[in-house]
Amino acid sequence: MAEKEKSRKQNPIQAYFRETAGELRKVSWPSRREVIQLTTIVLVVMVIMGAILGVTDVSAHSLLNLILGLS
Repeated sequence: MAEKEKSRKQNPIQAYFRETAGELRKVSWPSRREVIQLTTIVLVVMVIMGAILGVTDVSAHSLLNLILGLS
């Protein structure tokens, strides 16, 4: 009987989901506090980078207008 089960081909879709579920059980999930802290860090960095890029854009625009003699 064991040989019959081994020789039977496994459905690849079922195998994929079975293996995926097994891997997800092994994952070390962050705590709620860690998720909030990391999300806050990402949002702060995004705002800072947006401000830096905005200032750079306005500065480059003004400098280009000055060089080209536009108003």
